[in-house]
Amino acid sequence: MSKLVIASIGPASSIQDGGRPGSQRYGLVPSGAMDRLALAAANTLLGNAPFAAAVEVGPFGAKFTARGSAVRVALAGAPRSADIAGRAMAPDTSATLADGETLTLGFARGGAFSYLALEGGIAGEPIFGSLSVNARAGLGSPYPRPLQAGDELQTKAASGAPERRIELPSVSDAPIRLVWGPQDDEFSDETKKLFVDSEWKVSATSDRMGYRLEGPVLKHLHGHNIVSDGTVNGSLQVPGMGQPIVLMPDRGTSGGYPKIATVISADLGRLAQTPAGRGFRFHAVSMAEAQAEARKFASMLRTLPDRLRAIESVDLNIEALHDANVAGHAVNAIDAGTWHAAADIAGPD
Repeated sequence: MSKLVIASIGPASSIQDGGRPGSQRYGLVPSGAMDRLALAAANTLLGNAPFAAAVEVGPFGAKFTARGSAVRVALAGAPRSADIAGRAMAPDTSATLADGETLTLGFARGGAFSYLALEGGIAGEPIFGSLSVNARAGLGSPYPRPLQAGDELQTKAASGAPERRIELPSVSDAPIRLVWGPQDDEFSDETKKLFVDSEWKVSATSDRMGYRLEGPVLKHLHGHNIVSDGTVNGSLQVPGMGQPIVLMPDRGTSGGYPKIATVISADLGRLAQTPAGRGFRFHAVSMAEAQAEARKFASMLRTLPDRLRAIESVDLNIEALHDANVAGHAVNAIDAGTWHAAADIAGPD
């Protein structure tokens, strides 16, 4: 069996899959990937089940080294630099690490989470049907905590299959859509209008449990305590301080703050990828529209294999490029001897 050894990794990185639904009535949090589309895309590139466990890499960089034999991987999600032993790896593609080679990931650019899937999946002991990590609850496998340097992920040896890329829809910068409720009657019409008319930012104190939002204070009509009731991914709680919190996959299964609205499931991954400090807005839609978007999202997940494309490799003759004058009048900024006057470049009359 091959393994991928973590040489270095930043915080907010863990093993995540599709989560563990079906046990919330027992108080068991669902967990799972913050961006389900990116997880499914990475797995589809390798022929894995779409919601198989993968490494959810947070905003910071990471390094992984193949040991034992070659390991085939795929990367999707937030854009970031990636290279294998100095060879660039494009986003939304698969690639193979030879034994001893290291994959280096840079910082996320314009997003928060990337997903590194391993061909054949990650070996672990499912807990309530999932490997997903919830550090607060001590759940997850093979490590029930955030990943750290020295951790080893067991997987299958690379199959040698051709590498592929996947064509995903461009990321929209439209407002994040939501439906009102279930306790929007705890807020005045003026407060609800303020909510959707204002710009919001994700606080740097946010985590997988909840995204704290920075913006105007939302005032309650009847106080901020209600009888605790169930929550879902995307619930927008408004605690006493008046700053909303969007509940994410590591949320509690119930809560006692009024929920002014709920982010629709089709947009939750896009919200999860919003970097701290970037401004965005909300837009209210009907329940029928939210359901239609959920069906469209589910359909896109089912048809991800249709978006796979072969990677066309091009062999470059580097020596020939060195000998060719492809740059025209090339100069060296620190060597005045290579500089050309305008007349020299223009040539004789």
